[in-house]
Amino acid sequence: MKLTAPIHVLKGKAKELKRSEAITMTEALDQIAKAEGFNSWSLLQSKVKAFTPKTKEDILSYLHPGDLLLIGARPGLGKTTFTLQLLLQAIKEERICFFFSLEYTQKVLSAKLVELDKKFEPNEPLLKLDLSDEISSDYIMSQTKDTVREGSLIAVDYLQLLDQNRRKPSLQKQIEDLKAYAKEKKCIVIFISQIDRAFDEEERIKPSMEDVRLPNPLDMALFNKSIFVQNGQIHT
Repeated sequence: MKLTAPIHVLKGKAKELKRSEAITMTEALDQIAKAEGFNSWSLLQSKVKAFTPKTKEDILSYLHPGDLLLIGARPGLGKTTFTLQLLLQAIKEERICFFFSLEYTQKVLSAKLVELDKKFEPNEPLLKLDLSDEISSDYIMSQTKDTVREGSLIAVDYLQLLDQNRRKPSLQKQIEDLKAYAKEKKCIVIFISQIDRAFDEEERIKPSMEDVRLPNPLDMALFNKSIFVQNGQIHT
């Protein structure tokens, strides 16, 4: 399902319409919805909520402010590449994006981004790369709070690395804090995640939340959306 702009942008247009035409917000939202091909805003919203992505290009339409998304795959199947492509796509929509990694060096990550998009500029102002050893939920919130906007994407590479430093809060507490932060700031937080090696021994089409590798307990219900990359296909 392709809208002319993300939901939060359409809401902004409705607010402008409300002011300029002195109409109610409901009337403004319905006018925006009709311009998108729907009879009402409520119908547009119901279609957006029910939307299931079939291609990588559909993913941004699948994500909404406040979402906590897990992207999982076994090693070497492209989960980080997929996430970077998602951020590059979001930049084209003029969204502010962040990529926190405990895995990559600046040189390797910059080269990977240029490989994915030949037009990418290393100093792209809409994409903030942070490769600090101090990455944690508190660190992520402190580094983004002044610039994050509604619809912004914050990607963390990867989930399990947040659990390695015993000086940091438990993984459960960190994810709970980031979930609350996503709702407060109306941004989208993405966690790249490893899948347990035992999945390779089973004959299933795609992994599930039960296959996520977790050295310590974590309530997976904290993630309201998930995408698994398997055999070049995306599964939600």
